[in-house]
Amino acid sequence: MLAAAAGSIWLMLLGMLLFGGGSTANLQARYSAVDLADPGHRARQLSLIVWATTIGAVAAPNFASTADSVLHRSGAPALTGPFIVSIGVFAVAAVLLLTLLRPDPLLTAQRLHARVDDPPRSTTGQAWQAIMASTDARLAIGAVTTGHLVMVAVMSMTPVHIMGGAHDDADLLRLVGIVLSVHVAGMYAFSPLVGWAADRFGRRTVIVTGVAVLLSACLVAGTAGHATPRLTAGLLLLGLGWSCMVVSGSTLLSESVPALVRPTAQGLSDLTMGVAAAVGGALAGYVVDLFSYGTLTVVAAIATVPSLALALRRNVLAGAPGEGV
Repeated sequence: MLAAAAGSIWLMLLGMLLFGGGSTANLQARYSAVDLADPGHRARQLSLIVWATTIGAVAAPNFASTADSVLHRSGAPALTGPFIVSIGVFAVAAVLLLTLLRPDPLLTAQRLHARVDDPPRSTTGQAWQAIMASTDARLAIGAVTTGHLVMVAVMSMTPVHIMGGAHDDADLLRLVGIVLSVHVAGMYAFSPLVGWAADRFGRRTVIVTGVAVLLSACLVAGTAGHATPRLTAGLLLLGLGWSCMVVSGSTLLSESVPALVRPTAQGLSDLTMGVAAAVGGALAGYVVDLFSYGTLTVVAAIATVPSLALALRRNVLAGAPGEGV
């Protein structure tokens, strides 16, 4: 908001950097639902946090123009209305968390599972060792990383691909909005169903299903050309595949490492996921520029192979968290 008022690109970049940090913390909120959840309902609990994102993702854009017009008439710089409203919404959320999230579920879980020889706090090295010692934890990080990488790479280039079609400007914006809205619905709206499936059939089963859905998404979107209905179907599948990978992978990670190192391990997982998505999104532009959108979907499909191979490994003890509940 201050950047818009001052016309400063540097303030805007600082604001975007802070938004990234806030988004990272918000994304990690999904793990809080697992800390004290019953083992048979962990994925469903986590999926409800993911599902809640649907409310903001769908509702907020519909209020953005109204908020901007009302606040602009009150003297706020143009296009800053949604940011001003967000300040109030975030303040309310902070107060609710500080007053109602007591006792802290993570601290309670750590006390319940504490051992006499546990150090006072975990380190990154300890978390990394715990991840490397667990096949399920490695699979979990691979799943969320692969799902996010494929989703970001294909999704980020889809509007560019749509722009290459024979659409006028008005239709172009409308089509991009429809396709991405359906994609967001695929990511978040079905997450409770994904969570139920992960609890019912096992984390690994849903991860494998997620890979299959991502492969289907790449096939449908990559062969759609500029046919909007097929592109929309492909992006819906892309979002659903992401949901399967992230919900089941995040749950599997949380139950595969000790409570003491769990937050650090979750942070490492999201770091890996974010870096992979950033690199994948950047490289996706080069692939589309040098080759085509269809080629990008082929590359994205190939990127799912390591996670699929790890998920299909059979040298896991029967009854492990990844094999079913």
